[in-house]
This record gives sequence, C-alpha cells and structure tokens, in this order.
Amino acid sequence: MKAKFVVAGLLSVLFLSGAVAADLKVGYVNTQRIFRDAPIAVKAAKRLEAEFAKRDQDLQQMRKKLVDLQQNLEKNSVTMSENDRRTKEREFSELSRDFQRSERAFREDLNLRQNDENAAVIEKANKAIKQIAESDKFDLILQDVVWVSPRLDITDQVIKALAEGK
Repeated sequence: MKAKFVVAGLLSVLFLSGAVAADLKVGYVNTQRIFRDAPIAVKAAKRLEAEFAKRDQDLQQMRKKLVDLQQNLEKNSVTMSENDRRTKEREFSELSRDFQRSERAFREDLNLRQNDENAAVIEKANKAIKQIAESDKFDLILQDVVWVSPRLDITDQVIKALAEGK
C-alpha cells in the first residue's frame, strides 16, 4: 500500500512539471495476461497438470468411494447388524480422514509447485521487461494498476519477447 502512494507521488511530481512530462515514456504490463498468454506460462501450467494428474485421479476415486460408502450406510444401516454397521461406520470414518489428509497434502504440494513455476515465469518476464525498457528507452514501466490507457500497454511486447526466449 505504501508503495502505491510513493509511485502516485512520484508520478504527480513528474506530471506537474510539463517539460519533464513531455519527455517521460511510461509503459504498462498486465501480469495476469502474462500468466495466461505467455508460452512459458502455458507450458508451466501443462507441466503442473501432468505432474499432478495421477494424484488428482486418485483423490477423485477416493471421493467416489466415500460417497458410495456413505450412500450404502444410509440405505442399509437399518437392515445391518450392529456389528456390521459399526465396522462400516469405522471404515467410512477412516477413509474420510485419509481423504482429507491426502487432499490437504495435494493442495499444499500443488500450491508450492505453482508458486515455484510462477516465480520462474515472473523472473523471465522481469528480464524481458527490463530489456524492453532499455531498448525502447522507457522511463517507467508499471505492473498491476487499477486502470491504464491501452496505448501504454506493452504486455504484447513482453509476451512476444518471452516466446522468443529473450
């Protein structure tokens, strides 16, 4: 939050001075578009999907088994012996705990890997942005602002640079 005020203050000072404002070259990069459209981000998402597909399928099968077991218990608990009902309830309870534990571990592992992949994409994007800023002589490049004029948006240039491996 403090950084937004610093940037806003800096921009106000720069724009108050007409001579400086005339020479100021500003660009904007939409980070969400980078994550959605840049080839390296798309490849990272596919890698994650492939890496976690088996565990996701296993969780879906476990979830289905839980639902089936619960439906069986609800449907047949009246006709079961007390001992059979308790055994099925214990089985359901253990499976439910295992499922919750597995699901939590899955989400944590997925989040860690997503963060790793996102950090790599951001690092490469920042290098591309810096190269574009230097080669096109930008004075300021902003990311993640509330609103910006489309004429300042250089996101397509950054995505192109990332696709070229710069």
